[in-house]
Amino acid sequence: MNVLYIYCHPLPESFHAALREKALAGLRQAGHDVDLMDLYAEGFDPVLTTEGRRHYHDIPDNRKGLEGIIGRLQRAEALIVQFPTWCFGPPAMLKGFFDRVLMPGVAFDISDPANVRPMMTNIRKIAGIVTYGRPRYMAFYMSDPPRKVVRRYLKWFTGGARTEYHALYHLNVASDQARGRFLERVRAAMAAF
Repeated sequence: MNVLYIYCHPLPESFHAALREKALAGLRQAGHDVDLMDLYAEGFDPVLTTEGRRHYHDIPDNRKGLEGIIGRLQRAEALIVQFPTWCFGPPAMLKGFFDRVLMPGVAFDISDPANVRPMMTNIRKIAGIVTYGRPRYMAFYMSDPPRKVVRRYLKWFTGGARTEYHALYHLNVASDQARGRFLERVRAAMAAF
């Protein structure tokens, strides 16, 4: 399966970097073709500019400067997003990716505004790999927006892809053993993806 792996963390020495390596190892073990899109390393510009917003609905002009990224998204059969939770949401870099790339003519058809339809039907499976600095009950209290981004928001654009969600809550106080168990859990899940 062609897997687009969207990675969003700025620090190469982070726990997320180790997590990404375990996940990629599991995916490769399963024989998937993986396209790693590291938003920070690739210098993705998350800012939806005045001109970008002005032409947001103008297909195909809205694709200018994003053709390569859009092509990678359209070749994918599966999508994995990995990110830390900051302020109970995805990092601004990833939110900017969604704002700029998941647009009319790419992620959805808005030719009939009363009947907007998903267009990313090439994607059959989605996974989220997410960490939280706070405990699960606090994320639940806040309605756990990152989980909804993966399980509802991204899923809608695909027309109903299967989703899975792997979360490590309270990372800031997690023991080495808890972190190790999560690393292995993600590796195993990706090997079975």
